[in-house]
Amino acid sequence: MRLHEETTVGYLPMIRDIAETERPRERLILIGAEALSTAELLAIVLRSGLPGENVLRLAERLLVQFDHLPGLARATVTELTEANGIGPAKAAEIKAALEIGRRLVASSPEERPRVTTPDDAFHLLKSEMMFLDQEHLRLILLDTRNRVLRTPTLYVGSLNTSVVRVGELFRAAIRENAAAFIVAHNHPSGDPSPSPEDINVTRQIVQAGKLLDISVLDHIIIGSGRFVSLKQRGLGFER
Repeated sequence: MRLHEETTVGYLPMIRDIAETERPRERLILIGAEALSTAELLAIVLRSGLPGENVLRLAERLLVQFDHLPGLARATVTELTEANGIGPAKAAEIKAALEIGRRLVASSPEERPRVTTPDDAFHLLKSEMMFLDQEHLRLILLDTRNRVLRTPTLYVGSLNTSVVRVGELFRAAIRENAAAFIVAHNHPSGDPSPSPEDINVTRQIVQAGKLLDISVLDHIIIGSGRFVSLKQRGLGFER
């Protein structure tokens, strides 16, 4: 009896050994996805665990290891596969599920958000751009009522005048018949303070907008939980 007790210490039942009403997939069917924890939802994506670690415990471990969903979204497939129990297939499934969620947020044309302030622009993009490990330049393309048409990514890498072709920004705006746009890029360091190059690029974009009669409303730089509006600071924009 003593031997049996020692061999069962730390035992974690496999999902098939748990009552059906307590399994993540069955709980989702019975009570809806919104009632499940993040770990349960991730467990459904992963589907299976490891010997001695059921899929729910695996999901909980990944969330801790990668600092929850933002960290998983930031992680590359290679980084995910370095976690115990995650091979290329599971890593791809995680990235696919997160990308579907991101695209859903970016879509919903019947409920297009309006952007009328720098804060609106920041809140629209922060969840996607705060955790990037490279600089991304995006546009918020707006119609005549300041409703968002699209938020395309045009450049990845350091923002400088030798890389950014101003005409590409306006070509994207013209394709979408945008009345105006806001430029946004992130600083992976977390510090959104504008560099001289950021200001120089902004000045060129604003000048081109005047020539093409497309309003450049702002250029925001996104850092870790905060942002800078170059328009508010009068940097690259004439007061």
